[in-house]
Amino acid sequence: MTGTATRHTAAALAERFGLAVHGAPDTAVSGVGTLAGAAEDQLSFLSNPRYRPQLSTTRAGIVVLREADAAGYAGTALIARDPYVAYAKIAALFEPASDAPAGVHGSAVIDPTAQIHPTASIGPLVSVGARSVVGAGASIGPGCVVGEDCVIGEGSRLIARVTLVTRVRLGQRVTIHPGAVLGAAGFGLAMDAGQWINVPQLGGVVVGDDSDIGANTTIDRGALDDTVIEEDVRLDNLIQVGHNVRIGAHTAVAGCVGIAGSTKIGRYCLLAGKVGVAGHLEICDKVVVHAMTMVSASITEPGEYSAGIPAQPTREWRKNAVRIRQLDSLARRVTALGKGET
Repeated sequence: MTGTATRHTAAALAERFGLAVHGAPDTAVSGVGTLAGAAEDQLSFLSNPRYRPQLSTTRAGIVVLREADAAGYAGTALIARDPYVAYAKIAALFEPASDAPAGVHGSAVIDPTAQIHPTASIGPLVSVGARSVVGAGASIGPGCVVGEDCVIGEGSRLIARVTLVTRVRLGQRVTIHPGAVLGAAGFGLAMDAGQWINVPQLGGVVVGDDSDIGANTTIDRGALDDTVIEEDVRLDNLIQVGHNVRIGAHTAVAGCVGIAGSTKIGRYCLLAGKVGVAGHLEICDKVVVHAMTMVSASITEPGEYSAGIPAQPTREWRKNAVRIRQLDSLARRVTALGKGET
């Protein structure tokens, strides 16, 4: 992938990102690619040992790798303690920045009580509601809806078709991808004489600085207090965050995760795809939950947790399913045998 005609030499990249050069420092690249597919004018990286065999055949002009992997490598390399992190920083140089022009597009509808900073960009068909504030350098892309009493912090970006329903407050440099909805009513219900009634959702949503919210992800506003996403949280696409949830700083959540209301998730946690988290529980800091796991009780010790059942041939699964149904009776028989009963 070549995102721009700008070229960077190995020496310049090493100086900029604090790396060491192995090979020819004047080797220049103008884009990035995989080890298997990169061209001579592209940079690649080696982080996962399973791809090391590709190092001998790659055509990449520069490869970012660990010092141990550079031994015997004939090409130009940049030596990094963590090649993936170094690659991420370098690759950002080749992602062209789309600087939205400051000002309000003629098709936008802005409530008279809203405050728009002169350096903010308001795109086509945007709606900004009463008493909402858009900060300096913020960008609101085509088709976005910003409801009442919202705050969009300095440098934040709503890329396209994002909806902030009401009482949503974004910190600085927050990015929200297309289709996301923040501040919709939480799923609060009470049964009254055989019929459901909705419990008013009077709180809001707070998103901390440098957070990233994926496409079609939804974050419900709180019932009384706010739903809170702390700083540098990364939410993938298609995630449901229930009302009054709190997600700690630097936590990352993969796609299709569902987090029920009033749950607290700690800092530096990782939730893999399709994890389900029940409501009104707590997950402490530095917890990794593997894919397809159902978290139904609080987790109080850091570490890795799993509960998903890997795929297996249907015939085996059917046999195992029968045996699972027999576990209770088998356990009772073992207990009886241990007591000497027949």
